[in-house]
Amino acid sequence: MEIRKAYSIGFTKRTAEGFFETLKKTEIKQLIDIRLNNVSQLAGFTKQEDLKYFLKNICGIVYRHEVILAPTKEILDAYKKEKGNWFNYEKAFLALMTTRQVENKIPRSTFELPTVVLCSEPTPQKCHRRLVLEYLKSKWGDIEIVHL
Repeated sequence: MEIRKAYSIGFTKRTAEGFFETLKKTEIKQLIDIRLNNVSQLAGFTKQEDLKYFLKNICGIVYRHEVILAPTKEILDAYKKEKGNWFNYEKAFLALMTTRQVENKIPRSTFELPTVVLCSEPTPQKCHRRLVLEYLKSKWGDIEIVHL
């Protein structure tokens, strides 16, 4: 089986120009938005409808929103609002992925096109986009993860 690259990107601390140029340079064909809330004013140029338009018209990229790959409000609030620690967040989120059986609900074929997973955090270290890709790699084994 061919190893597929799966990309991840965050938009915080990026300009719109830098964000879209990175996607074009990497030749991404599909973006999967895994944010729980993608319509907030804080999302700036990545608000759902705006992002869908920009991706299509600037880069020719297909937009998908997969809430099954997002944390629950409770898990997110425990970490962000209640200042929980990353270890507990990671443990709760990975348990959620297991319960949801995302490896069976998101087809491997999703990553046949050059695909990037989007969340807000500027780096992948403490972001669930890294956890999602590592989880899928642990289940499928045929993914090379590249963080943009």
